[in-house]
Amino acid sequence: MHTVKGRPPIPVFAVFVCVFFVGFFLYNENIRRIQEDKAGRLRESLSSAVSTPDRGRSRTENRSSTSSGGAFDWSKACPTIRNRSLGAEGKRSGLETRGDDFTDEFADQRPEDSNTCDLFSGKWVFDNASYPLYSERDCPYMSDQLACRKHGRPDSVYQNWRWQPHKCNLKRWNATAMWEKLRGKRLVFVGDSLNRGQWISMVCLLQSVIPKDQKYMTPNSHLTIFKAKEYNASVEFYWAPLLVESNSDDPVKHRLSNRIIRPDSIAKHAAHWGKADILVFNSYLWWRSGTKIKLLWENAEDGACEETEGLEAMKLALRTWEEWIFSNINPLLTRVFFVTMSPTHLWSHEWGPKTGGNCFNETTPITTEYYWGSGSDTRIMRIVDNILARLGSRVTVLNITQLSEYRKDGHPSIYRKFWETFSSEQMLNPVSRSDCIHWCLPGVPDAWNELLYALL
Repeated sequence: MHTVKGRPPIPVFAVFVCVFFVGFFLYNENIRRIQEDKAGRLRESLSSAVSTPDRGRSRTENRSSTSSGGAFDWSKACPTIRNRSLGAEGKRSGLETRGDDFTDEFADQRPEDSNTCDLFSGKWVFDNASYPLYSERDCPYMSDQLACRKHGRPDSVYQNWRWQPHKCNLKRWNATAMWEKLRGKRLVFVGDSLNRGQWISMVCLLQSVIPKDQKYMTPNSHLTIFKAKEYNASVEFYWAPLLVESNSDDPVKHRLSNRIIRPDSIAKHAAHWGKADILVFNSYLWWRSGTKIKLLWENAEDGACEETEGLEAMKLALRTWEEWIFSNINPLLTRVFFVTMSPTHLWSHEWGPKTGGNCFNETTPITTEYYWGSGSDTRIMRIVDNILARLGSRVTVLNITQLSEYRKDGHPSIYRKFWETFSSEQMLNPVSRSDCIHWCLPGVPDAWNELLYALL
């Protein structure tokens, strides 16, 4: 057989190609079997948590209209309610109701002395030469809830702070390079209004390098999409504040005193985000409302509900999310991030004089290293830590909590559009109507996205 010098005979090359594809197929089959095995064990664990009387019946037979795509009538849910006992498992997990005393068990922890770069450990550095990374008024997609200067905030220094890790430098933001990372892909943020703020920040960071006729935004809905035609890429936000199905899933009408979740139902939401290339999840504040949450299990007879504390409900919902990740995510194809708690700054006595103030009129960051306020719930941190530890490399943690703790100056306070009506007493007392939960843009969420950019 004649051969060309330096090249193997064609049959040898063909054998090599065949061996490569067979090996690739077997590897992916092995990954799939491992995922299915873990998902099966999680399903058994989740089923054991359900104490509804008809657990032996097929789950397929009992799926609600939401699972099949229809509209579920939440007004008819929970005709009867019973309390859910936390039991030994809940006590071991630290899910018992906390009193008024706050134990800042994480505040005294220090990272190990190491030369390893930790992007999440550092300080805020004033930098009015490079920051902000965009202008509030030049971003046509800015939200009135986050446009603090537009709504009268007199200072702008909150826009000039740069996050500086202690032992390394954060990769400098480059919008064009980020679009190259996203070329042909879907980046989807999933969660509540804080995650929506991070999505808006990302859109504002990216949109300026896209010509006007090459970009568009869909109308606000459950799934809102910013599309860059040139890159065939999209940056999207899906409203799912509790991750699983709930009666708060309307992106506009969700302020309900009677909160109900379906703790074992996530498929309806996942149908919108399941084919994304990059997923960024969050879930935190909605579990801390202080009121009990009703649980409507898929196989509950006659719509009967259990009732439990918010953190126990969160644990059940995150276990369903965990099961979905194990069952549906191939880490070789899809990147998944989970954003940790976004702190609130509701009590100024935690960082300064013992007054009755909050974030109102705060204009500089907290400089005490490792400061930790009661706006970051350590019980939720334990729940999330346990879930993410089991998921391992399938999910990357975007740990924004400590760096955001320092930024008592970054909230809208009274400088945003409010949809509720305030009393005359509240109008005379700005502290009483200050938003110390969300973040002004440009501002803190831009740093979260710089970290996301560095980790991609």
